[in-house]
Amino acid sequence: MCGILGVVLGNQSNSVAPELYDGSLFLQHRGQDAAGIATCGPGGRFYQCKGNGMVRDVFTSQRMAGLIGSMGVAHLRYPTAGSSANSEAQPFYVNSPYGICMSHNGNLVNTVSLRRHLDEDVHRHINTDSDSELLLNIFAAELDRYNKYRVNNEDIFHALEGVYRLCRGGYACVGMLAGYSVIGFRDPDGIRPLLFGERVNEDGTKDYMLASESVVLKAHRFNKFRDILPGEAVIIPKACSTNPPEFRQVVPMNSYRPDLFEYVYFARADSVLDGISVYHTRLQMGTKLADNIKKQIDIDDIDVVVSVPDTARTCALQCANQLNKPYREGFVKNRYVGRTFIMPNQQERVSSVRRKLNPMESEFKGKRVLIVDDSIVRGTTSKEIINMAKESGAIKVYFASAAPAIRYNHIYGIDLADTKQLVGYNRTVEEIEEELGCDKVLYQSLEDLIDCCKTEKIKNFEVGVFTGCYVTGVEDGYLLELERVRALNSSKMNDVKAEVDIGLYNSADY
Repeated sequence: MCGILGVVLGNQSNSVAPELYDGSLFLQHRGQDAAGIATCGPGGRFYQCKGNGMVRDVFTSQRMAGLIGSMGVAHLRYPTAGSSANSEAQPFYVNSPYGICMSHNGNLVNTVSLRRHLDEDVHRHINTDSDSELLLNIFAAELDRYNKYRVNNEDIFHALEGVYRLCRGGYACVGMLAGYSVIGFRDPDGIRPLLFGERVNEDGTKDYMLASESVVLKAHRFNKFRDILPGEAVIIPKACSTNPPEFRQVVPMNSYRPDLFEYVYFARADSVLDGISVYHTRLQMGTKLADNIKKQIDIDDIDVVVSVPDTARTCALQCANQLNKPYREGFVKNRYVGRTFIMPNQQERVSSVRRKLNPMESEFKGKRVLIVDDSIVRGTTSKEIINMAKESGAIKVYFASAAPAIRYNHIYGIDLADTKQLVGYNRTVEEIEEELGCDKVLYQSLEDLIDCCKTEKIKNFEVGVFTGCYVTGVEDGYLLELERVRALNSSKMNDVKAEVDIGLYNSADY
């Protein structure tokens, strides 16, 4: 899971960099590992700033001053199976054909065959472990087949047909062709989100934005917006004040199955994805979870409901209301500690939980507590939270999850863990309770979770993380490849990772 952004301004004398910077702040929750911006100047030259770290750290005022031009793309990286090397920060760049930058959110599941194709058939060198570089080079190779002096929209759409034919997985992308346009496209199943927005300025010109979540569009007054459909692409010309964007359904929609985990955890509550309000889905999760809890335990045995901040708060509040129990803020969150399930080792994750959350003893001492979290992944965070509640004097701890038991790897851009590291893998609920050390674990059912999110238009979702059945089919080979790559990245046998992207001068290094 990453954050992607693309902007084209109608007035070409204006600088797009401040808008990309501000938009990146709104998407910071989608990727805290690295950030990057690439812009295109009047002469078609690309300008770039990217590196490891948060938006505020990478984009200093000095570096931003060097980002020239009225169109550009941005990326917030959340590391998956690849490494966290500085050289793998996006957007990625290739100089041929025409000069292309691209930001990618998602995961490709046929990376081995794609690498072989790029090496043996089209002879393109891949310099990193990132599948984003693979996707960019597939697009570049398909575009290069036309061997034309100048590109046009038909060439781009035809090249994207090749991308859809060759690439399997969940992906949403924004790209930029030097001096020509910004493009956006989405996988044929709509697994990863992408929205398009339009803003009318006082002088009558129009600006356009592509973004991972609607919250960015609304905050920047792109009040007319819609989702890019599965298998659909859009081309936004650099001269968008005279040439409007062109949309095309490049390949037929396979299905319409957004990733259910977006609504459970990753998306901001104030976003609307595929016409579904994230906030309202989480309210419904609280209602359904309360109904499930009533069936499993005597609610008179609950004195107070506590949430694990921050994502679970909406669900926990609604759950408390439905149970007619008091809600309390039992944990204070240190906002300067990142997500614990992506920490590199178990000891680091345990210590990080203690740094991240601090219990308020007054809300636990002598009480029977229901703790509500959005999900249970490795169980590391949950176990420590339960321990902290008991250390603070709780006499009984129930632990409820707004999501069903996570028993399988996520393969479309959210790197939870290898399957065997998940606390729900090959364990019964009773065994999970014993592992976590709580009195009872209470899971949302998958049927109820889907009911919380579905609409007239979207009734099915990507739920492989809960069932092991993925939209793209049986992915046993890819799961084995994931384990191999993770083992390689953690061993001394792996290639040394470059500190600087070879493709384009990195202004974040001065």
